Amino acid sequence: RYGSAVAGTHGKTTTTSLIASILAHAGLDPTFIIGGRVNSFGSHSKLGAGQYLVAEADESDSSFLYLQPIMSVVTNIDSDHLSAYGGDFNTLQDAFLQFIHHLPFYGVAVLCMDDDTVCAPLPKITRPCVTYGFSDQADYRITEVEKSALQTKFVLLRPDRQAPVRFVLNLLGIHNVLNAVAAAIVALQLDVKENCIQSAFENFQGIARRFQVYPQISINNRHVQLVDDYGHHPAEIAATMTTARDAWPGRRLTVLFQPHRYSRTQDLFDDFVRVLNEADVLMLCEVYAANEEPLTGADSLALSRALRARGKLDPILVKDLSEIQATLEHVSEDQDVLLTLGAGSIGGIAQHLSEIFA
Repeated sequence: RYGSAVAGTHGKTTTTSLIASILAHAGLDPTFIIGGRVNSFGSHSKLGAGQYLVAEADESDSSFLYLQPIMSVVTNIDSDHLSAYGGDFNTLQDAFLQFIHHLPFYGVAVLCMDDDTVCAPLPKITRPCVTYGFSDQADYRITEVEKSALQTKFVLLRPDRQAPVRFVLNLLGIHNVLNAVAAAIVALQLDVKENCIQSAFENFQGIARRFQVYPQISINNRHVQLVDDYGHHPAEIAATMTTARDAWPGRRLTVLFQPHRYSRTQDLFDDFVRVLNEADVLMLCEVYAANEEPLTGADSLALSRALRARGKLDPILVKDLSEIQATLEHVSEDQDVLLTLGAGSIGGIAQHLSEIFA
């Protein structure tokens, strides 16, 4: 099979899902393996009858270095999962370079020009590369982004034609525009027609726990918009919070966050504090350990103290998920946007809240 692999600290699940959706929309019946459930397929994987395979490439344990695709995408490179790389960011960056060099000489690397860490090794890459982003230096350049209801419109300037291509993406967020363009480039490299890509984007049904918008809930007769997201890294949380504010401007943003891993909380502590401080109301669950031993100063209590010291927020500590309902009944206001975030046991809480507060 003709394999395409999508790597990157953030956005790989969405990008892989978009590629699979485009190929399916084109009638190519791809095989795919994705880290989240794609709503239109009702699954995270499928064995297709077509010649194309699309896989999410996981760098968290360096297993992506076992893949040998014909096309590779790198969405971004950020500080995460450093324990798998001896705690050294340069080693992580080198691993992505190795991933790209697993391509055959005729393969193609699709790289985000807006990410400095992705671009830094460009002179060292000995495989054909195609770049994308908002940067003037990108081969595929994004312009004219417009936010409309729960969709995003944008224009793509292609290097191989003069006429711009207009897209309507059934997702929100600038980060998802970048993900969509990476997916479009892969599809174009496989000779999928532009109009098929446009249709696939406009009809994309999303991914479970990736800015999943639930029907409005009612908490003590207060109408609250519920959104759930898997984000657990400061950059992901920031992007998700920005997207929520763009979607519902002027509304109070309540964030319910469960940190994931003590090591990540320790390594990115200051970034978590900076990002979470942008919430209007913050509820902090205990850290989801993921089999790690607790680390001093890397728990939710330490986060809440650091946030409180900034003088803006008074975080609410939720010691057990069973306390969430009562806490929300106490703090919620009419027209709030409630954003549930995290990669651990919080994963089912949004569905639970949508049922008890229906």
